[in-house]
Amino acid sequence: MRVLGIDPGLTRCGLGVVDGSVGRPLTLVGVGVVRTDPGQDTPLRLCAIEREVDAWIDAHRPDAVAVERVFSQHNVRTVMGTAQASGIAMLVAARRGLPVALHTPSEVKAAVSGSGRADKAQVGAMVTRLLRLDAPPKPADAADALALAICHIWRGSAQSRIDAAVSRMAPTGRSPR
Repeated sequence: MRVLGIDPGLTRCGLGVVDGSVGRPLTLVGVGVVRTDPGQDTPLRLCAIEREVDAWIDAHRPDAVAVERVFSQHNVRTVMGTAQASGIAMLVAARRGLPVALHTPSEVKAAVSGSGRADKAQVGAMVTRLLRLDAPPKPADAADALALAICHIWRGSAQSRIDAAVSRMAPTGRSPR
């Protein structure tokens, strides 16, 4: 499975693509950060993020997209920009017919480090180790995007199997014999 992880942000939006499956080594395909100018109008910044996410999907052909679920912060302005960037990422993926999964920061941290309270340095160190890199991806938004992709490969594929099993067990509407 190839997953595009997106750590949404209006100033810095992390993008990371990972190949892998449960129980197999993971492979880094690509990593980067979309930067937008805080001096630009928000609609233009969102257009820049849209173009980059589109280009990454074209270049890397992911099977799924994993986006960090926006959580409440004290700074409303920051959370609004994050939510707007998240919406753009989901829209681009949906327009392409790609499944989109949202993972909370604590889910991602727990998946890659074993602790939902891991700090940025711990997440970066584990991403480095899991992908057999020489150094942690910089900035942290890039490492976070890779962590999202890893989380989805490990948790998303398991959830997909559970959902498939549940749907097979769902009532069919036929009366019992």
